[in-house]
Parts: sequence; C-alpha cells; structure tokens
Amino acid sequence: MSRDGLTTCLWFNGQAEQAAHYYTSIFPDSSLGPATAQPEGMPSPPSDVMLVEFTIKGESFVALNGGPEFAFNEAVSFQIHCDDQDEVDYYWDRLTADGGEEGPCGWLKDKFGVSWQVIPTALLEMMGGSDAARVQRAAEAMLQMKRLDIAALEKAYNG
Repeated sequence: MSRDGLTTCLWFNGQAEQAAHYYTSIFPDSSLGPATAQPEGMPSPPSDVMLVEFTIKGESFVALNGGPEFAFNEAVSFQIHCDDQDEVDYYWDRLTADGGEEGPCGWLKDKFGVSWQVIPTALLEMMGGSDAARVQRAAEAMLQMKRLDIAALEKAYNG
C-alpha cells in the first residue's frame, strides 16, 4: 500500500478484519494488505486485530477496530460508477446482502453501516444533458427508485 497519497480509514467496532475481507471479495482489482495486532495496553485484547490495510480498485483503505464510540452515517458515502444494469445489480445485491439496507435513489448501507451510491454512468450522462425537460424527467424517475433501473431512467429521459 502506498503511503504517498490519501488513505481512507474506516472505523469499526471489532469487525475490521471481517469488513476488509468482505470488501475485497466484492470488488475486482482489490487486495488485502497487512494486519496489525492490538498493542498491549489498548482496550481490546492484544490478540485482536487493530487495523487491516486493503485496496479497492487501486484506492487505499485501512479498517480500524476503534471501538463503539463512532458509527457510520450518510454524511460520507462511496460512489460506484456502473457501466450497465448487470454491474448495478451485482454491487446492489452484494452490498445489501446479509443485513444491508436499501435506500432511495441508488443509495444503500452495507451490513457494516457504510453508505454506498450505486450509480449507472448512463444516469450521470442524462443528468448532464442540456435539455432541462429530459433531465427533469430522469430526476423524477430516479426519485421513485431504490435500486436504479437504467431502462426505466432512459425511458423517462426520452419521454
């Protein structure tokens, strides 16, 4: 893992190692890095993992077992740009499995409470269009959805 750029640190309550394995199993081009044990004198036993380094699509992460003081919320989310409906469905199904929660407009929380936006690139193109009426129709369609449906968005956009 490169230490030259930015690393996203995700705070877990005893689930850091499980989360790192979970995320690297879902995303292609991902890998686990080293795990660091809890040092003596920390709240968790020394046999527990304190942090695990991992990468997702070339981005550096650290999963930290920091305790129950902080929880994830929607103020921070990760966007997954998807080329087609199969890719939208792949990420949506895996990230909502085992206790994840569907949210509106392509947002979801995974089983650890981390927020994700599963976004078709087609929607980004529609929303950047110059025809205000078409953009409005696509936006209104999106507001009615949880998992984003590219065909339905395109139908709304095209009137």
